[in-house]
Amino acid sequence: MCPPARRVDFSVGDKVEVSINEEGFWGSYYEGTIVSPLDENGCYMVRYKNLLEDDRSKPLTEPILPKYLRPKPPHVRVEEYKVYSYVNAFANDGWWFGRITRQKSESHYYVYFKITNEEIPYHISRIRVHQEWG
Repeated sequence: MCPPARRVDFSVGDKVEVSINEEGFWGSYYEGTIVSPLDENGCYMVRYKNLLEDDRSKPLTEPILPKYLRPKPPHVRVEEYKVYSYVNAFANDGWWFGRITRQKSESHYYVYFKITNEEIPYHISRIRVHQEWG
């Protein structure tokens, strides 16, 4: 999955999602907040919502190029997901791209992740509609 192509000028305090373009992270987005404007290297400083510093003392803050940022997507209310719907499932502190394969119960669905060839059940509260930015 490619990082977003559309460029947005973010302001301090904007809620964003970061696409990490490294092996093991493709297809994932991590929530954060812009904490400083573009610097001389063309990066924004982003404080992650769920990722922590190595010593786990505080949220991780790091410089991010604009091409790896997108605005936090709006919440889309869903009562029920259809099989083969593209979704994001919340796991390992981020949102991961996958596809609904079947319903386990009224409130649980199986999500298939092509990149890892895994099918994992998730509660509906940990699934959201996948939204492209580009």
